[in-house]
Amino acid sequence: MNFFRVATRTSSIVRPLVHSRPNTPVFARWLSDSLRQQLDKDVKSKPVVLFMKGTADQPMCGFSRAAVQILQVQGVDFADKVQTFNVLADDDLRQGIKEYTEWPTIPQLYVNGEFVGGCDILMNMHQSGDLEDLLIKEGIVPEELEDEEPKQ
Repeated sequence: MNFFRVATRTSSIVRPLVHSRPNTPVFARWLSDSLRQQLDKDVKSKPVVLFMKGTADQPMCGFSRAAVQILQVQGVDFADKVQTFNVLADDDLRQGIKEYTEWPTIPQLYVNGEFVGGCDILMNMHQSGDLEDLLIKEGIVPEELEDEEPKQ
């Protein structure tokens, strides 16, 4: 086995250049053309598409619940603007969407056909204000106008 040395301030670390378990089987799966075409169509089916565990009304994991709550706080109209797909209902969809985006986790959010990210990205964007900016820019939510002076 080949090794390379990583120097640190106090010592050096020896790490293998190749996989440390040479007899471990490598699992690869390629997305079928039909599933890729279906996912291409699905991510463009509504302005906001969320692949999640469960449904918007009944999320089946905390990350999916958080994604739904973030979109609700942002004022996204689920009835009109959002399409959700329950990956627990279809194992091919569950694995296929991960390969489609090369993103290993669920939920996955798309805005106007473009992959945004998973729950962690969504949370960071929400906290920084970037998600609101994106949703306004893409026409998903209206820009809030400043309140007029209070009536007396």
